[in-house]
Amino acid sequence: FSSSGAAILPVCSASSRPSRLRRCLPSEGSLDLACAHRLQGFAPEKEMGAERLGIMLRVYGEVLDVIRDLRAVLVEISRCDADLARQMRRAVASVALNLGEAHGVAGGNRRLRYSTALGSMKETRACVDVAEAFGYAAVDTELAHRMDRICGALHALAR
Repeated sequence: FSSSGAAILPVCSASSRPSRLRRCLPSEGSLDLACAHRLQGFAPEKEMGAERLGIMLRVYGEVLDVIRDLRAVLVEISRCDADLARQMRRAVASVALNLGEAHGVAGGNRRLRYSTALGSMKETRACVDVAEAFGYAAVDTELAHRMDRICGALHALAR
């Protein structure tokens, strides 16, 4: 149960989405592959390996921490260059969103999502570098190193 007292049901349970359940069945030609996989007992840890899944989950958490730490930097940048701040916000959000999407797909599509997340993380790092070069904001060296470590982990996941 949630804090409000409402029951928390699995996403594909008949109780949570009775009208969509039939469309989730693989035999019905489901467009919702994640739902179809859950109905078939899909286990990401089996398909992608427990170690890689662990790396992905750690990287995802680290990305969220970096986003939280970049909020103040984004405010500083937006005071001087709203376009750069918007681009950086989209890029760093794309990292987390592509990691989340990679968790629900398989094979080459997963590697593509990791590769896209890597490109977005590098774009975020470039936005930080540009902001520092223009004197808009200063970024803590440790935060910059964390961003670089995320790039390294994403590179390993994309292989």
